[in-house]
Parts: sequence; C-alpha cells; structure tokens
Amino acid sequence: MASVSMALSGDKCKPTEYIEVKNMLLDLQNQRYIAQSKDKTIDEKMALKKLLVDQMFNYFDSDKNGLVDTNELSQVIKRDELGKEPSDCSVFDLLKYDDYNSDKHLALEEFYRAFHVVQLSLPEDQKISSTAATVGQSAVLSCAIQGTLRPPIIWKRNNVVLNRLDLEDISDFGDDGSLYITKVTTTHMGNYTCYADGYDKLYQTHILQVTVPPVIRVYPESQAREPGVTASLRCHAEGIPNPQLGWLKNGIDITPKLSKQLTLQANGSEVHISNVRYEDTGAYTCIAKNEAGVDEDISSLFVEDSARKTRLGIGNMFYVFYEDGIKDEVCPKADGDPVQRCVWATAVNVKNKFIYVTQPTLDRVLIVDVQSQKVVQAVSTDPVPVKLHYDKSHDQVWVLSWGNMEKNSPTLQVITQASGSVSHHTIHTQPVGKQFDRVDDFFIPATTLIISHIRFGYVLHKDEPVLQKIDLETMSYIRTISLRDYNCIPQSLAYTHLGGYLFICCKPDTTGAVLPQLIVDSVTDSVIGYNGDVTGTPHISPDGHYLVSIDDTKGLMRIQSITTRGEIQDAFDIHTNLHISDVAFQPSFTEAHQYNVYCSSSTQTDVLFMELSSGKVKMVKSLKEPIKASEWPWNSKNRLIKDSGLFGQYLMTPSKESLFILDGRLNKLNCEITEVERGNTVIWVGEA
Repeated sequence: MASVSMALSGDKCKPTEYIEVKNMLLDLQNQRYIAQSKDKTIDEKMALKKLLVDQMFNYFDSDKNGLVDTNELSQVIKRDELGKEPSDCSVFDLLKYDDYNSDKHLALEEFYRAFHVVQLSLPEDQKISSTAATVGQSAVLSCAIQGTLRPPIIWKRNNVVLNRLDLEDISDFGDDGSLYITKVTTTHMGNYTCYADGYDKLYQTHILQVTVPPVIRVYPESQAREPGVTASLRCHAEGIPNPQLGWLKNGIDITPKLSKQLTLQANGSEVHISNVRYEDTGAYTCIAKNEAGVDEDISSLFVEDSARKTRLGIGNMFYVFYEDGIKDEVCPKADGDPVQRCVWATAVNVKNKFIYVTQPTLDRVLIVDVQSQKVVQAVSTDPVPVKLHYDKSHDQVWVLSWGNMEKNSPTLQVITQASGSVSHHTIHTQPVGKQFDRVDDFFIPATTLIISHIRFGYVLHKDEPVLQKIDLETMSYIRTISLRDYNCIPQSLAYTHLGGYLFICCKPDTTGAVLPQLIVDSVTDSVIGYNGDVTGTPHISPDGHYLVSIDDTKGLMRIQSITTRGEIQDAFDIHTNLHISDVAFQPSFTEAHQYNVYCSSSTQTDVLFMELSSGKVKMVKSLKEPIKASEWPWNSKNRLIKDSGLFGQYLMTPSKESLFILDGRLNKLNCEITEVERGNTVIWVGEA
C-alpha cells in the first residue's frame, strides 16, 4: 500500500508533490471502493471521482459532524500507515492549501475543490428558457448552469457548436458564458442549448422567439366607382406573430357600420361594398397590429356618376415572349432558317420598370422598357444565356450561360444597376480556381414583405457534393459547404427565412437511388441532416411558412409547415401522376395569412389547385398540351405557370399554341388566347 511520511514543515511541499498526495488518497479510496462493490460498474470518470471523494470524506469524518479536523487527519494517517516514505508533503497539507474559509476544518465542498470534483446544477424550472427579441435588436442568452469549478460554457444550435465558429452575428461568449446575438433576424429563431464543457448530459434549452413588426400593403391605392356597382378594398399584412387587421373609414372604426351592404371578408383582410353609394366615398385605412408594432395604409374609394373607366395601362399585365414575337433587329433571321423566329428562355421583372429577357441563340439579354414598350438595349453575354434572377437587394441581374448546348463551359455573370437608365454590361463573378466551367446552377433566396435584404446566394457545381456560398455584394465566393458526408450532389434548393433553413434536393446517386432532402442551417452553414424521408424538388411559399416538395418519380407532393419558432412539421401528402412542371403561389382569397398553390403539368392538360391550409385539391382541366419537354431545352419548366403578384386574381399558363388565363378567386379557367406559339417565357408586371 502506498505511504507518505509525516513532513510537518509544510512549507517545503511543492505543488507537484501535493498533487501526488491527493492522487494517492484517491487510489487508496478506489481500492477500498472496488473491494466493497465488485459488482458495480460506473462508466463516467467524473461520476466515479465524486463517488470516491464522497466516500473518502465519510471515511475521514469519523465523528460524522460534516467537518474534518487535524485530529481526524491524524487518525487516517495512523490507520492507513501513511507515514513510512519520505516526502515534503503530507495529508495535513489538505488543511493548509484547501481550507478555503480558514476555519481549520475541511467541509465536503472543500474536499470537492481539493480533488477537482465539478459540481453542476440547473434548477428544474430553468431547464427550458424562452427569450423573445424583435428583429434588429440584440439578444443575450444566459446559461443557468452553475456550480463549483464550472468549466467553460458551450453553446449549440441544431447540434453544431457555435463557440468554434467565427460568426459575425453570434459572438462574445462572455465570462459568464452568455451567448450574444448582435442583430437578431428571423433566421436566428429556434432552439439553442448550453452545457459546461465535458458535461453535456446536463444542458439548458433556450427557445429564441423572434417577433417582426407588421408590414402592410393595400390594393387598390385608389379607385373610382359609379353608384350601384361593387367595390372591394384589400389588405395584406405580414409579421410575426400574424398581425390582427382592422379598418377605419375617414379615421373611424368601420366595425359598427358593418351590414349586408358593407362586409368584411377573408378574416378581415377585405372590405366588400355591394351596391356602392355616394356616402361610401372615403379613405379606408387598414391597420395591422402585433406585439412587435403597428403599420397602416390607405385605400381610397371615390363614388361618382361618370367614374373614370380604368385606362388599360402598361402595368398589371402579363408579358409573353413567344416564337412569332417582336421582329426586326429583335429577332434577326438565322442563316439557313426559312422563317424568322424568336427564341426566348427566361425573363425577369426589374422593379416594374424593365423586363430582362434572354435570347440563348443570340448570346444576349434584351432590356425592354415597360413605359415605352420598346427594347432599349441588347446586352451581350457569354454564349447561350439560359437563366436570369433579379437580386432586388443589390439591384443586379444574375445571368447563367451554358457556353454551348452541351453545357461545357458555363459561367455566371452579373448586370449591375439593373433598374437604372444607364448603358449596361456584364461582369463575371469571381471564378473558383480560375475556372468557371464548374457552375451548374445558382440559387438566390427571394425577398419578401418582411425580408427586404438578401446578402448571400449559392452556386451549385457540376458533379460536386458542395454548395458554394457567394456574397452578392462582392460577387465572390466566401465559403464552401460540404455535402460529401451525405453523398449529395445538389440539384435544386429552397429557402425559408424562418430559422434560416436551406432545403436541398440531391441528384439521384449512381445506382439511381433517390436521397431524402438535406437541411442546411444558413446561420452556421452546417448540414443539420435529412428532412425526414422527404424527397423531391422543394418550393417555399412567399411567407416562408410552407414547404411543398414534389417527387415526380413517386408521384408525391409532401406539404410541411414551418412555424414561427422555426420548427418543421409534417402537414399532409398529395398523390398525383401529373408530372409537375412549375409551381405558383397565390395569397388566399378566403383567409388572411394563407396561400394556395397551383401546379402545371409537363405532359398533361390539367392544372392542380391546392389550399395549403386545408389540403383541399381541385383540378382545372382541358388546358391543351404543353410544349414537349424535348422541345424546351432551357430548363425543366416546359409549361410555366405565373401568378399576378400579391393581389393578383389571375394566373397564366401557356400550352404549345395558346395561352390560358386562370381565375384564382374562382379556381377555374377564365379564357384562352389562341395562336401564341411557344409562349413559355412569361412575366408579370405590376404598377411601377
């Protein structure tokens, strides 16, 4: 048995030798413990250490008064024959070095400190903590785990350790272990956990709830009506939590005046006036309130005998680019082609002022001035431009070109100051390794009413299991997010600002097996894992609350909802053999804060309508056959479907030789416009 001589001088005891004394005491206790309980197994060293120190204290405290004094230490030395080998340290040094309150006694707490037993506690009522913060504010999450010798606090979000990441908005894990978020956004909502380093079994969960003040839009801003007709005034508001809506007429609440003639519809988001009278003239104010704030806007109604007939303006129209479209310099006749044809791929709306549209066979983008209805510029691009995206936050149009029809040398270019009346040209993005030819596709999240600024986009590389994160302002690559561990080559993406999730549809692997979607946390740029067993192309509703995933192979649409806490919840499945080509979301006409979805088919003549809130489905039939997929090489959407903006009632979908206008309020066909061939490049332009 180990022994230590009685060196009462104490002053000569060096820290290393003192540690040896304490280790020897632990070893002794360990031998006793094992002898007493051979059948017990304790895996965790710290739990074992605490047990040994508890037992050692009981062994030393012979009078059981909860304190160990000099006499009791002498008894232990005598009992265990601890004075036989020479050393400058002794058991008495426990009193010299670890009697923290200098009362010449050692309590159990002082034993714990002496033997570095970490004692942690978390009150039961603090295991889950909720913090609310408004967008733009800062937030501090404090960890309630306390105890002697508490190691540094570690913070996790979606199982990713935050302390090791260099994040600009989450930082300064203060001396007290608090987590600081400098400028809260809706991406930050969700659950955060904290624990003491090395003790992750005891953890606290923080639920960060993010509130957003309402943002409101009304339609129309002004209207004139003749007596006896119907008028409706609509209001759309977004915020977190969902805002409550109210209406004033000329500053006075209209609720007491509601009647058969004056009604509120769609959860109060629409004022409906049948058989309008002169006295209905007024300024109707829609007010949206939630706990984060209030917003309001005015829709004016004028009732007059000879109400101005609304002139057919240049706004609030669908613009269709089709084969027989504008001629002359716009679509020059190709060599050897007997007929002059227009070939278009995609178009984007730039602030309702300009339409940018690609001509892939002419290696250029045309800029159409909406006001003058003329092409004002042809911007040369790299060969075969096929995809455009308008980045509203930076007023720039991104252009993906294939290089050739075999897609051998694709590039990304940017046209800056897109809404300016300036001479435009393209700028290349920073290449990866001086090579552009890896670009397969790109994805830039859309802005919404409450998310007006988007900082980052993502580039997909050909046959590479990575996402390249790109800074939209500097147009340069800033981070590579590896998907290699999941063997996922990304094919398409969707994004919700609620929790900042990216949903990634992976390409089928070499065996043809389809992988579930991956979820990436855009706050940490880390893969969270699979989205359950959900497969297919992801689409997000404009408010970020619904994920619609379409798996053509399985004939399955999976609908999931995303809560205002950033939780992803399964809603319902729809089985369909429609072979969906494109998806359009439209705000509900019967419920506030809800969306409906319309899906066109790449092979059939029907359009599917679905209420996201209820799962109710209806088919709009007999819309003629689409262009064959083989005859539309530019993307997978050989039959587009386009909505008409926030308050738009109509949608447009082209067939091979016609255009069909659908009425979203009535869920039925409105009309067909014939003799429009290959009109599969459609854009909606609202009022500038």
